[in-house]
Amino acid sequence: MKPMSLSRVVVSREGDRLITFQQAAYLTQTSVTVLERFADLGLIEPVESMLQLSDLTRVMQIMRLRRDLGLNLVGAAIALDMAVEIARLTGL
Repeated sequence: MKPMSLSRVVVSREGDRLITFQQAAYLTQTSVTVLERFADLGLIEPVESMLQLSDLTRVMQIMRLRRDLGLNLVGAAIALDMAVEIARLTGL
């Protein structure tokens, strides 16, 4: 498989780096269909049909929770959201 270049990274008005669903699928070793499903469920939030680089981390974390703990997509997302909220409340 030929490596995919990130040379076409777009920057949003807010300064966030955005990438295409195809680039994100390659980097997360999933598929565009999986990423679209994540977006449909509200697990990631596309910006004008592109994804923020921070979404890649979330996708990989959700996939790891599914694999390691057997959580479904929504359960994995809830676990991540809870971890973020606990970190925010405890000042970590």
